[in-house]
Amino acid sequence: MVVSMTGFGRSKLDSGLHTITVEMKSVNHRFHECTIRLPRQLMKVEEKIKKQVSEFIKRGKVDVFITIAGEGLVHRNLHIDWKLIRDYYQLVHDVKDRFSLKGEVELNHLLSREEFITIEEMEEENEELERLVLDAVILAAKELKEMRVKEGEALKEDFLTHLNHFEQKVSELSSFAPHVVNEYREKLKKKMMEYSEGAIDDTRLLNEVAIMADKSDITEELTRLKSHLHYYHSTLNLSEPVGRKLDFLIQEMNREVNTIGSKANDSNITALVVELKSTLEKLREQVQNVE
Repeated sequence: MVVSMTGFGRSKLDSGLHTITVEMKSVNHRFHECTIRLPRQLMKVEEKIKKQVSEFIKRGKVDVFITIAGEGLVHRNLHIDWKLIRDYYQLVHDVKDRFSLKGEVELNHLLSREEFITIEEMEEENEELERLVLDAVILAAKELKEMRVKEGEALKEDFLTHLNHFEQKVSELSSFAPHVVNEYREKLKKKMMEYSEGAIDDTRLLNEVAIMADKSDITEELTRLKSHLHYYHSTLNLSEPVGRKLDFLIQEMNREVNTIGSKANDSNITALVVELKSTLEKLREQVQNVE
């Protein structure tokens, strides 16, 4: 199944006490990578979130953004360091007495010192909130997957268009291939007649033509190309992620086309090889976006 690696999904759930918003976006990547940004008090469910995302997304870089609005996420305690306040108060009075200074220690002098009063945040255990977050993640992941599948359908149509063009050129190659040896035989025969004043050594001519036929024969390459094309079509219809397989097949087809180009000493075949390589490059660019 052709599934794009780019997409976006969003969900929002409200429990009355909390409102959970989850946004996901994915882009191309060689492997599966998931980055999550969420409130600190929910860090313990990060691995569960990644596991849920991986059930929908098999390949691509996924960024997950989770925001929570509501009360009761953390419990705050006010901590006062009475001993430090007493020591500070006593120090001020000692300095005043020692140096005969005037002035009083006022309340704002003590409350303005951050080291005297601190606010401690304690994370609240809230299984209902965690369940709500995981539910929102699933909804966003489903929407993301739906968008990737829809874009994948468009990619598949583009693949089929390029493949149809590629197959036409391979068919043309197959029709040209037998004529290469025949043309070489006639050219060689003509040259031998010119240099030998009409006397032709048939044995030598046959040997030369046989050597040329062996060097320029592209039958095996064409057979493998057709086999790769058949497998490419069947791969497009698989239910599993196909990006890696398609990329490998394009590399193999490109190898066969390069071999044909190096073997064939014919202008028509050379022109067809250029078109085939151009089409393969378009397929290669598109397959980089397939899961």
